[in-house]
Amino acid sequence: MRLLNINCRATFHECLLQMMKQQHARDEIVCIIYDEFMYFSEAAANQLKLQSIILRTSSATTQISREVLKLTKEGYTPLQDPRLQDPVPGLYPLRFKDLPIAKSGISENYLRSITSARNVRTSSAVIWNTINCIEQSSLVQVQQECQVPIFPVGPLHTFAPSSSSSLLEEDTSCISWLINQAPNSVIYISLGSRASIDKKELEEMAWGLVNSKQPFLWVIRPGSTTNAPQGIELLPEGIKEAVGENGCIVKWAPQKVLSHVAVGGFWSHCGWNSTLESIGEGVPMICRPNFGNQTVNARYVSQIWRIGLGLENELERGEVEKAVRKLKEEKEGEERQRAKYLKKKG
Repeated sequence: MRLLNINCRATFHECLLQMMKQQHARDEIVCIIYDEFMYFSEAAANQLKLQSIILRTSSATTQISREVLKLTKEGYTPLQDPRLQDPVPGLYPLRFKDLPIAKSGISENYLRSITSARNVRTSSAVIWNTINCIEQSSLVQVQQECQVPIFPVGPLHTFAPSSSSSLLEEDTSCISWLINQAPNSVIYISLGSRASIDKKELEEMAWGLVNSKQPFLWVIRPGSTTNAPQGIELLPEGIKEAVGENGCIVKWAPQKVLSHVAVGGFWSHCGWNSTLESIGEGVPMICRPNFGNQTVNARYVSQIWRIGLGLENELERGEVEKAVRKLKEEKEGEERQRAKYLKKKG
């Protein structure tokens, strides 16, 4: 991240300068909105006497929890084993295992990145891809510590139609399958574009889904499983026959799937975009986070917003079956009602 900001600063400044020279009065550039980790943009804007605004794309709670990592590294807060259930003082309901730690751990580079991203510098405001109704207390805390105004403007995905810019080819056949399913009957499983699982976890997921007897749409993208480039190659023998018409397995699905009337549950890695999309559609979740802010989001989904179930332990088909049945069969359950409530409120 540091090298990105060093290497891009001069090039971006030159590109911006050329754009300003060619601009018309009615298309005048007056402000730069930049991602919090790409702060080279702020430096260029400052040099050219333009206003700048920071865009934060993770939750406000994630930013607060990052501060604990800084204090931990500096020795002010003892870092306990992140695998333990011990609560983080002052950050209910987060445990040490829920802190947004990168896969590489709490490295000096990671700490520098989150410190630089937090710094407002000369920017005049912060806009946040979040919703006030779910993060009000965190936003109040952040504002108290921030010297410029902050504005929750999310969820951003609702402001523009979904694009087809995915690097993976979408399999639209799943839409035809969804059309033939009853409303709110399908559990949609998608673990994002970066997470991966091993063969054993894939097998347990597969048989757990089959044994639940619930209709499901499962995205197994290429590279999502270890030792199998296509992912689907590792499905256990006999699983496709066992699934039959009760399930649909694809390599990648269109983004609009989550809003389909047939989808009544979402098994997710709990990336912030996926979490906001699920809240926006009023769909309850099964949470299986991997790293970074996913663990923070998952904990809030299950414990604070109460719109989902946490699936934290080693994947086992009986637990998978139990979680899917609980989410789907309890039609008037708390998670479903809370998800509908937050959809209306957001």
